[in-house]
Amino acid sequence: MQGNFSGIGVQFSIQEDTIMIIDVISGGPSAKLGILAGDRIVMVNDSSVTGKEITNDKVLKLLRGKKGTKVNVSIHRKGFKNLFEYEITRGEIPIYSVDVSYMIDGQTGFIKISRFAEKTYREFTDAMEKLDKAGASKIIVDLRGNPGGYLAAVIRMVNDFLENGDPILVTKGKAQPTKTYSANAKNIWNNKKLYLLIDEFSASASEIFAGAIQDNDRGIVIGRRSFGKGLVQEQIPFADGSALRLTVARYYTPSGRSIQKSYKNGNDSYFEDLFSRMKHGEFSSADSIHFADSLKYHTRKGRTVYGGGGIMPDFFVPADTSGRSDYFDLIYQKGLVYQYAFQYSDLNRKTLGKLRGSAEIAAYLEQQNILDQFTRYAAEKGIPADKTGLNESGFIIKTQLKAYIARNILGEEGFYPIIQDVDKTLLKAIEISRQNLLAENLL
Repeated sequence: MQGNFSGIGVQFSIQEDTIMIIDVISGGPSAKLGILAGDRIVMVNDSSVTGKEITNDKVLKLLRGKKGTKVNVSIHRKGFKNLFEYEITRGEIPIYSVDVSYMIDGQTGFIKISRFAEKTYREFTDAMEKLDKAGASKIIVDLRGNPGGYLAAVIRMVNDFLENGDPILVTKGKAQPTKTYSANAKNIWNNKKLYLLIDEFSASASEIFAGAIQDNDRGIVIGRRSFGKGLVQEQIPFADGSALRLTVARYYTPSGRSIQKSYKNGNDSYFEDLFSRMKHGEFSSADSIHFADSLKYHTRKGRTVYGGGGIMPDFFVPADTSGRSDYFDLIYQKGLVYQYAFQYSDLNRKTLGKLRGSAEIAAYLEQQNILDQFTRYAAEKGIPADKTGLNESGFIIKTQLKAYIARNILGEEGFYPIIQDVDKTLLKAIEISRQNLLAENLL
């Protein structure tokens, strides 16, 4: 949550019983020593780290540690006979909240936020300024899968979209005075049309963001009903270093909706809530969701919204099950798309590294008939090509291959612009943005 941890600064994956470095974090200890994506870690502190016994947990215990401590690693690099020996001094590794920001088209920018931490507001502002300079008049903010985090970060972010005095959030507790958070006239992004993406794993601070924007009619919320986590906790430290977290209040949106879903049916029902939603068809149809009149609230301009836990989007987009087939399920269960993407990137890193941007990589892979190459690889792994399955799932598989290969070369800047072609929720947001819909159009 503070935006960093101590380690050597690499992203790794265990493939074929070997620790393979997927990416080296810019500015981290490993990057400064010249360790590269594609390198294989074969020894740590004179101990072999290859074989079936190696696990992610074991690797983390070996490589992570306090800032300033040292670890010795031996690395095999393709094309070299001898191992590379490095003594790495562990340092602070930045953890970013904004995964990516880029222009979808000449008017529309996209920002993906994975958490709300101490440095999120600064990262988000940097991303907004970048897109503003690129000419964005519309911003799609992706909060899907974002579990929340620091309240201060989300309050500052929402503040930049609202007018002076607009309510952002209310907290109420039995032994706590009611507290209202309101905008303080910054409103620096008042000329940007705003579209938010949420899903059933968007929680806490993500729901505060979506609720404030929706209730003030400042933007359009797209996706599926959010998680429903709206409790305020205070941390009480003890002398031995432990602490108690005490729930003292609940979060309410500006219209008065409680974000927190109900505990009235007991803990088991509460913890099985997402499964229950799926069972009752909520992920596939908005019509499966029924709200009582007592849960009806109204936005600033009079639109009807509903409480009862979580934020219900203005536009519902069902969970995408199109393009699924038995063939797709088999290769997905074995992780073959991800494995082949890494292998292909590793073998062709020099060529791919000369290409500029995700579009050039995608075009190159299309010329190389990447799907045909993959189907031969899958057959070697025991899953023969299935014409029917490829007809149903071929486009998704090919798009995923391109996206993962681009991620291995360019990071998230390579991945997201390609994977958006099979992202139904994002595609719906792009469609709505191109219709120039605003919240007042929904009255």
